[in-house]
Amino acid sequence: MKQLLTVKPRELVMQDVEKPKISIDTEVLVKIKAAGICGSDAHIYHGTSPVATYPRVMGHEIVGEIEEIGKKVTKVKVGDHVIVDQIINCGECYPCIINRPNVCFNLKVRGVHVDGGYREYVTADQSAMHILPKNLPFLDAVMIEPMSIAFQACCRAQITANDTVFILGAGALGKSLIKAVLLTGANLIVSDVVEERLEEAKVLGVKTVINSLKENLVEKLKKYTKYGPSVSIDAAGFVNSLPLLVDITSNAGRVIAMTFLTELSPLAQFKITAKELDVRGSRLQNNKFEEVIEAYKNGKITIEGQLSHIFAFDKAIDAFKMIDSGDKTIKKIVLSFE
Repeated sequence: MKQLLTVKPRELVMQDVEKPKISIDTEVLVKIKAAGICGSDAHIYHGTSPVATYPRVMGHEIVGEIEEIGKKVTKVKVGDHVIVDQIINCGECYPCIINRPNVCFNLKVRGVHVDGGYREYVTADQSAMHILPKNLPFLDAVMIEPMSIAFQACCRAQITANDTVFILGAGALGKSLIKAVLLTGANLIVSDVVEERLEEAKVLGVKTVINSLKENLVEKLKKYTKYGPSVSIDAAGFVNSLPLLVDITSNAGRVIAMTFLTELSPLAQFKITAKELDVRGSRLQNNKFEEVIEAYKNGKITIEGQLSHIFAFDKAIDAFKMIDSGDKTIKKIVLSFE
């Protein structure tokens, strides 16, 4: 089979390797049908990921079809369409014991710490399989993983219909967050510096948008909210994002950090303490795949129509070259194995 190996930052090699075999009775063999290229994959490729190891087969947004199952597999059967959970946890450390495996002390993420889905076949335990409706195209199904990240953020923020939520950034992550937040019934305000993104946010159902390049963000938020948003989510990841959100969020509010920015942010503790803010991280997802799949099946969210570019897997290196080109038409790139 073929696999795309990141030997080191900016060095990709398409290799011929042996097809993996089931070695444990609870494992399954998945024939990969589609794999997304996420912002974090681009960071691994560029060498700017703070967590990735090399050499690495990237790819954590992976969907496919069950081709073979181990003797003790009961969760799935041959022919099932599945999305593969990106998380591998130990089950024994403190986060695992309190049911937060996404921040396991021994966490391994497919495509980051262990080899992922940029290859034609993957073996994994049946527990990592989530069955997809067969009427959902594989290419679109890739978007379930980004939606699971957004569902996790909403869970961490404990959003209710009584909240006013502010999302900073309406890019790929921001759009997934918009869909997730709208399901809660909360009042939603979205800001970005790109007018096209804000127009897309309106199409998704956001009534209040702010172009912070053209408008004073703080003044607009004062106009639209009495005390400031009760929940603020950073989907932009700039050095000044967190200080800004701490500044504009209401007393007793929640601030959600989602990006892997490693630069220090200029942030005084005073406002966190004085406002009694909850500043919380949100990483990956914690058992959110099934929630997203059910929301899709029930018509509560859409995941189709979000792909801007599709590359055949054997042209995957060209996809990363396109990312390097800075092409502004890129929204979501997916590798097709069909």
